[in-house]
Amino acid sequence: MTSLIPLLLLVLGFVALILGANWLVNGATSVGIRAKLSPLIIGLTIVAFGTSLPEMIVNVFSCAKGSPGLAIGNIIGSNTMNILLILGVSSLIWPIDVSRVSIRRDIPAGFFATLIIALMANDFFMSKDQIVDVNWIEGIVLLLCGCAYLALTVLKKSPEAEAEESQEALPWGKTILQLVVGIAGLYAGGELVSNNAQILARNWGMSESTIGLTVVATATSLPELITSIVAATKKNSGIAIGNVLGSNILNIFMVLGVSALIIPLPFDPLMNKQLIILAIANFMMLLFVFTGKGRKLSRFEGALLTLGYVGFMWFSLVVG
Repeated sequence: MTSLIPLLLLVLGFVALILGANWLVNGATSVGIRAKLSPLIIGLTIVAFGTSLPEMIVNVFSCAKGSPGLAIGNIIGSNTMNILLILGVSSLIWPIDVSRVSIRRDIPAGFFATLIIALMANDFFMSKDQIVDVNWIEGIVLLLCGCAYLALTVLKKSPEAEAEESQEALPWGKTILQLVVGIAGLYAGGELVSNNAQILARNWGMSESTIGLTVVATATSLPELITSIVAATKKNSGIAIGNVLGSNILNIFMVLGVSALIIPLPFDPLMNKQLIILAIANFMMLLFVFTGKGRKLSRFEGALLTLGYVGFMWFSLVVG
């Protein structure tokens, strides 16, 4: 009976996430059409910010309460899920076309973000007498990297036209309403799912690091999952992949950057195994883009990515 209320709140969170994601995609697309932005740019900025809210909320709340142990594990697990599961499932629904600008800018930025957090977490830049963490100075560096990436993304548009179906913008009132309600739904849903998933996990005897890498990461990545699935069903590959790539980069640069400003983020060296898996996931994504016909992720490659996530979860839960 002690798990009944958390389970009910978890379901309520799922409903809020699904509705919020659908409204956010519609509202963000409308804004992008009015601003004459490509679907890729919409996914990398507006949608990515909205779907990164749960990671930000969980990390900021836990750091403010003096419990930052989940922070890095949450981001590593979320980013791995974004690439392996979310891109995998989205590709199964509809093959995802990958633009040249993503190959030249966004995928390398994801590699760089993964590398820099791995170096910071292992004290490559700063020695701190047996205390392994990411401190406020490194947090500022992460935030500056995030601002530079966003400026490059917004100011330098893709030179190629994307083959997305033309759409008409919604009226301004409806556009703003959908954006506000969509982000609010993601916020509320992310809070309900992540908080109650943690309660259930602790009731079942899971460690904090395992919670961060699996349960919390899965819960906070649900907005990205739902948003990308909704976009894929609408055959809007620009939103689908832009959402994932932008969210991964913002998770490391912005979410961890803000978290490190609040309190130093401790890092368990055992999580280097998961960091390696995240790096492999990035490499798999890049490899699949250049295999087969055209620059796209096929359904077969999506199946391989999805199986990779199953392997990651097994490794994190069983092997550790």
